[in-house]
Amino acid sequence: MKSYRIAAIPGDGIGKEVIAAGVEVLTALAARDGRFGLAFETFDWGSDYYRRHRVMMPAEGLAALKGFDAIYFGAVGAPDVPDHVSLWGLRLAICQGFDQYANVRPARILPGITSPLRGVTARELDWVIVRENSEGEYAGVGGRVHRGLPEEVATDVSVMTRAGVSRIMRFAFALARGRPRKLLTVVTKSNAQRHAMVMWDEIAAEVAGEFPDVTADKMLVDAMTMRMVLRPQTLDTIVASNLHADILSDLAAALAGSLGIAPTANLDPERRFPSMFEPIHGSAFDIAGQGIANPIGTLWSATLMLEHLGEPAAAARLMRAIERVTADPALHTPDLGGSATTRQVTEAAVAAIKGDNT
Repeated sequence: MKSYRIAAIPGDGIGKEVIAAGVEVLTALAARDGRFGLAFETFDWGSDYYRRHRVMMPAEGLAALKGFDAIYFGAVGAPDVPDHVSLWGLRLAICQGFDQYANVRPARILPGITSPLRGVTARELDWVIVRENSEGEYAGVGGRVHRGLPEEVATDVSVMTRAGVSRIMRFAFALARGRPRKLLTVVTKSNAQRHAMVMWDEIAAEVAGEFPDVTADKMLVDAMTMRMVLRPQTLDTIVASNLHADILSDLAAALAGSLGIAPTANLDPERRFPSMFEPIHGSAFDIAGQGIANPIGTLWSATLMLEHLGEPAAAARLMRAIERVTADPALHTPDLGGSATTRQVTEAAVAAIKGDNT
């Protein structure tokens, strides 16, 4: 029987609660399937670790993770730790260290959930956002000089390379080709960013020639926000830069009903390193410890993990369980307007998996 080694990094805030829920549900799923096993090892890295050691993870952290088949990540960030310290010290250190250059974020209105867009259902809002995850606005290039003086200068340089843009474009076109509508929207800001984003557009046009069966269009990022709200049915697969897709995917999650349901896959498509799977929602310290965090985003992220591991049947069974849970208003957590707890949603998901005879 195939067994997969999964590194669980709960991280901060509600990450600890939702990863625990995810591990419980995945353990039940593997037992129900019977054809594969999941061996979890938990790493206590995050802001608590930082308070003890002044680093978010140990220097040998990447080496410790390299032998795993996948990484299951909760959240990072705490009120008393600067955001740039927590993010660059853990999540981005893993994403960049393992060259997880393709960030994939599905957005769909699940059964039982109402979009804030009037009359919009899953027929009109079923998207996948592909985010370039290794360079662009989050390349980390820049610095500060003359700190604290009136002439202080700070720079963040958006770095885009032909290699980086080409590979994310090919990934996005290939993903769009595999979806029924075969439609890709390329997000840009080349009217104002006349160097890197113009190259982005040019490479998108070049790569489009390799995928004649995919229909591609182009949108300025500001106009894209309007299109997502007013004409969601015209979109399917979306590719955007690191910053643009970061923002647009949060909007997509909100339009689909809640940040609490949104999943993420940080992929190394070449499989040189383990890929990482996480919910979008972040550490949410305002509700941490209350037992009301929505684990659906973490469970949906697990379906992406199972697909990546080559277990599509198990991924489909877990997705059916998620949809059975969200279809029941009594199992909606507060972010969805309900009063269900993390424990109730977790137990319902386990029960749905055990009762699935498909």
